[in-house]
Amino acid sequence: MKIRPLLASESTNLSFEFFPPKSEGGSSKLFETIKELIPYDPSFVSVTYGAGGATRDLTHDLVENIHKKTDLNIMAHLTCIGSTKDEIFAILKRYQDIGICNIMALRGDLPKDSSINPFPYGGFRYAGELVHFIKEHFPDFCVGVAGFPEGHPETPNRLKEIEYLKQKMDQGADFICSQLFFDNNDFYDFKERAALNGISCPIVAGIMPIISKSGYIRMADLAGGARYPSKLLKQLINANDADIHKIGEEWAVNQVNDLIQQKVSGVHLYTLNKSSSSIRVIQQTSLSEKSI
Repeated sequence: MKIRPLLASESTNLSFEFFPPKSEGGSSKLFETIKELIPYDPSFVSVTYGAGGATRDLTHDLVENIHKKTDLNIMAHLTCIGSTKDEIFAILKRYQDIGICNIMALRGDLPKDSSINPFPYGGFRYAGELVHFIKEHFPDFCVGVAGFPEGHPETPNRLKEIEYLKQKMDQGADFICSQLFFDNNDFYDFKERAALNGISCPIVAGIMPIISKSGYIRMADLAGGARYPSKLLKQLINANDADIHKIGEEWAVNQVNDLIQQKVSGVHLYTLNKSSSSIRVIQQTSLSEKSI
């Protein structure tokens, strides 16, 4: 089922993100997580690529396994990095043949290994080019793109950033899914700036509960780095892991409740392939009303 029509509903949609495990044990644990989340009736789930497309084959295998073993609506991530047009065409055809119709089109993170050519001859440099290619050759696909409420790490000019996002929409993108953020005002401001530039598509809010000190430090180390509001940072800075887990979940619950009140199109929970925090957030918000 295509995602865009689902996001047109009056209620806030729920969705989850998973990443492909690198071992059989990790895959088994992930499917246990998926089983625990299925009762909460997500509108869709997404499966990521690794940095630089490093887990491309694992991503495709996981997408196919979820498709075969569950009734979940899947959005497969697809990046420009390291792929030619022919390779991307083959991936899309493979998805089309098994009934996958939702794609998250991304440029992708540059590989850390400088010996790898991120943009092979016959490939794409920008996500907008990938969106155009998908819509040209597979017009029935529903295509999402990324949005950056705290600003794109490689585009400090916030005016240009929204212009580039508008170009992706003009190329045929159907909706936007945001990167994680911890201050809802950043998300609302991003939505308003997008609207001022003629972007009227649904925008899904990306939320990741903080579950450990190493986790929140790692999020700050990501490209561009997560921005922690001082109110949140004051609670985290001297807390132990058990307290951080509780603080992180409570913060996410408050974020989600506010987003629902503001009637956002969707909340996309970054699960880190674990179910417990996502479930507790859902159960403490009206997202639980979708559960069976």
